[in-house]
Amino acid sequence: MSNIATLEIDGKKYEFPVVVGTENEVAIDIEKLRGETGAITLDPGYKNSGSCQSAITFLDGEQGILRYRGYSIEDLASKSNFLEVSYLLIFGELPTAAELEKFENTIRKYTLVHEEMKNIIDGFPKTAHPMGVLASLTSALTAFNPKSVNVANDKEMYEAVCKTMGKFLVIATWTYRKAMGYPLNYYDNTKGYVENFMQLMFALPTGPYKPNPVVVDALDKLFILHADHEQNCSTSTVRMVGSSHAGLFASISAGVSALWGPLHGGANQAVLEMLEEIQKDGGDADKYLAKAKDKNDPFRLMGFGHRVYKNFDPRAKIIKKAADDVLSSLGVEDPVLNIAKKLEESALQDEYFKSRNLYPNVDFYSGIIYRAMGIPTEMFTVLFAIGRLPGWIAQWKEMRVNKEPIGRPRQVYVGEPHREFKPADKR
Repeated sequence: MSNIATLEIDGKKYEFPVVVGTENEVAIDIEKLRGETGAITLDPGYKNSGSCQSAITFLDGEQGILRYRGYSIEDLASKSNFLEVSYLLIFGELPTAAELEKFENTIRKYTLVHEEMKNIIDGFPKTAHPMGVLASLTSALTAFNPKSVNVANDKEMYEAVCKTMGKFLVIATWTYRKAMGYPLNYYDNTKGYVENFMQLMFALPTGPYKPNPVVVDALDKLFILHADHEQNCSTSTVRMVGSSHAGLFASISAGVSALWGPLHGGANQAVLEMLEEIQKDGGDADKYLAKAKDKNDPFRLMGFGHRVYKNFDPRAKIIKKAADDVLSSLGVEDPVLNIAKKLEESALQDEYFKSRNLYPNVDFYSGIIYRAMGIPTEMFTVLFAIGRLPGWIAQWKEMRVNKEPIGRPRQVYVGEPHREFKPADKR
């Protein structure tokens, strides 16, 4: 392949370098396009525009491949744990046993949240959406940690990473406790990170709490599967906000807000809302499968197919077994989950869905797991955010360390040409 791309505008030719990634992804470097030609590219949604060169995550939607720092998602989900994967994403290599122990201990050092944060969460009505509360609380952490991070200082950067990992988990679970009217819990330094999520969420002062190890294992896998996903909407938002040299908490808060949208992190909530609607309508899964196949029917089957993965979602294959294990372990009898299993079984066998690669995706199975755990649908995206946190941190760190310029997309103006101003009495 040529290492030069040629563009012709009005009979004049311009040459731009071609960049090839380590997995043979090809990009045309148009950094000097506007300066040399006066023209810009127009790419709504940035579907064909690369905003950076990143060494964190490789994704091949056609082949169904997802790798973190070169390691396959299948290997990481089966052989690693969430904190180990978080370290890998943020610092570039899998930690040694000593490095992992130090990482976990340093996170524990920062899990206490300032007591005045309770005043902030008390200001929200009980009906506030947990994602709105989480975005606000994350931003508020800036007030209690005003010192900006010197990204060139490895010690400062390390401490900032651990502080973010520790405090974010606590305030994320506080959004659930607020909605339920429960007293707020604190991190238990004798337990692991994912076990702490369970006790922060569900432990009550009226008795002891012991998390189900099958559920802990499933959550650990889910957090790994959600940990990063290349330059998606929320990750791009974190990098864009961080490019102005906004702090880590402010940038993560922006990522939370982007993730909140139903087209992004809200997809697993949409799955359960769809299942609940089917149940209210009599619970006939076959009826809704037929509606999904009817091109004249506006109904969409949520949690099937993926805008990036054109064949199958590799994360869904991993979490399907975890979902089966959780349902079996908890012995949940839930008509909504029965509908989900019926939809899954039918779609996996139906030629219409198979021919279009409309397989259940990670959002479908994660919604089933969360529902089986008794987590309200409004909290689903908060759990997504907990999983995605190390990816956001890694992307923010990479962008700052690489000294990437401030994000500033261009536009093509299509409004009114120059007009003369007229006084109000002559309009």
